[in-house]
Amino acid sequence: MAKLCWKPSEERIKSTNMYRFMTFINERYNKDFTEYGTLYQWSIDNIPDFWASMWDFAEIKASKPYTQVVDDVTRMPGAKWFQGARLNFAENLLRYRDNHTALIFKGEGQDSIRISYSELYNEVGRVAKSLKGAGVQAGDRVVGFMPNMPETIMAMLAATSLGATWSSCSPDFGIKGVLDRFGQIKPKILFTANGYSFKGKTFDSLTRVSEILTDIPSIEKVVVVPYTDPNPDISQLPKAVDYREFKSTETPSEIEFAQFPADHPLYIMFTSGTTGLPKCMVQSAGGILVHHMKELMLHTDLKRDDTIFYFTTCGWMMWNWLTSSLSVGATLVLFDGNPFHPDPGALWQMAQDEKITLFGTSAGYIAAIQNAGVKPGTDYDLTPLKAVLSTGSPLSVEGFEYIYRQVKEDLQLASISGGSDINGCFAGGNPMGPVYAGELQCRNLAMKVEAFDENGQPVINQQGELVCTAPSPSMPIYFWDDPDGEKYHAAYFDVYPNVWRHGDFIEINDRGGVVIYGRSDATLNPGGVRIGTAEIYRLVEGMEEIEDSLVVGQTWKNDVRVVLFVKMAQGYDLTDDLKNRIKATLRQNASPRHVPAKIIATPAVPYTLNMKKVELAVKKVIEGHAVLNKDALGNPEALDFYENLKELQED
Repeated sequence: MAKLCWKPSEERIKSTNMYRFMTFINERYNKDFTEYGTLYQWSIDNIPDFWASMWDFAEIKASKPYTQVVDDVTRMPGAKWFQGARLNFAENLLRYRDNHTALIFKGEGQDSIRISYSELYNEVGRVAKSLKGAGVQAGDRVVGFMPNMPETIMAMLAATSLGATWSSCSPDFGIKGVLDRFGQIKPKILFTANGYSFKGKTFDSLTRVSEILTDIPSIEKVVVVPYTDPNPDISQLPKAVDYREFKSTETPSEIEFAQFPADHPLYIMFTSGTTGLPKCMVQSAGGILVHHMKELMLHTDLKRDDTIFYFTTCGWMMWNWLTSSLSVGATLVLFDGNPFHPDPGALWQMAQDEKITLFGTSAGYIAAIQNAGVKPGTDYDLTPLKAVLSTGSPLSVEGFEYIYRQVKEDLQLASISGGSDINGCFAGGNPMGPVYAGELQCRNLAMKVEAFDENGQPVINQQGELVCTAPSPSMPIYFWDDPDGEKYHAAYFDVYPNVWRHGDFIEINDRGGVVIYGRSDATLNPGGVRIGTAEIYRLVEGMEEIEDSLVVGQTWKNDVRVVLFVKMAQGYDLTDDLKNRIKATLRQNASPRHVPAKIIATPAVPYTLNMKKVELAVKKVIEGHAVLNKDALGNPEALDFYENLKELQED
């Protein structure tokens, strides 16, 4: 039985948006729901009614109402949402125009900058006017090669106010990583900063931008935002203009928000690209808007007086998700830099200074501060903090315990899980419900999520494949350059027809909680029995001698054997005694099948730029295959160690 970590008070439950929404549903449909489980069941049994209610509850701004919520709730892919509606995504995010703080920007080593909702509106209006003057039209692609700074959000809102489609990469992407993404979608305008900061150093972006321009001739203009240098030299950069000169000197009294169907293309998101060319997923304005507002308002309990932070770059979907917080009128904290600079408590210092109420991060970051001995609750005043969100990979039981022990006892810890594919979550937080260690609190409203066994049957209290058996509005409307839908179909629907197979290995328990065991395509299969990698990481990384680890299945003698790589903590070596203790720990606390055949010390574990371990890339390398897209990795040089390992050629 999982350990109960936290339970909200009755007073807190009744103050949540989720409770208010439940009351709204009770009144509208003559129901008497009192808790999340029955509300969730209603939401998946009545998907059109749920989304119609969410549209109204979120007060979506549309110049024309929809005539139908969804045309066919049994069809996936291809269900059409909110047909007949006309709206603009940016208009919904800029519904507030007052002096309330919209954005707080903290660049590494810099004082924070504050921008009000009225200032944001005016700035977006000026940029939109200039983009229109530069010939940007509906359907054109406008892209950002930008740090997580206010101008990135302004550029996105300006572009989408005109009906252009936005896509972004963070500036730490290598040339090939950028070309693999932007090269496919042929953008018209590129926004970039002159550089970025990381670990106290500044890095130039303009040299890379000049190479990008050579290979993407569709780019007609490069807008350069001064960041690491107040007056960057852009004379050697073709098609470049300084952001301050680009934006119009006139502040329009009203932005002309062009109105489009709900399925108008809003974002192009990319898969990580570690196993091939990144796939370009096109998502709709209406679908993303209502989906994000559901997650932010209901599952995150975001309100106007909240200050929300998510540690993310512009190359990760959490940036898009965070940006939608503007629709609620909350204050967003943007951070650019290394979260451990100048010390491991840097983000918690910021949380104290900016009075952050919702703190979002990754499971990898939580493990790192735990290993570094950071005690945020002792060292900083976190009185306003009411929730911590974690995603990117499964958060271990020890991670849960650490947050409640060293951050704050009275907060909602929401481990959330989804993907760039849906720009949101399948499972996540429920501010009305209890938190159990190692579990996501719930399947999200209207997400018909099941765990399928090997026969394609839903199971409870048993590990299985994460599937979604009904469509939701934020699923891609199509993949770029995929006229017959073959790439889209192959990505999710080739295993179970008409059922979205996400690629995670999960267990849904009888109280509605969800445990993630890792990627199902990285799932280990010794002797044909599936094992999730998260179980091994949790146990191994709880040992003080081990800083990090990576586990893969190596094809060996007509079977798969488990190979565990461990990065040793400072001052420790991988001895035979430690290997035996690791094996004993896994045998006793997991199962004999979890015990690795090989345990090998490694100097580094490779991660994507979004801080996800890349088990599949390592598996490829140890089996002699090339990894094509190393630019998707934050530390591609880490892969070198895994080539031609002598220990893996032996029994």
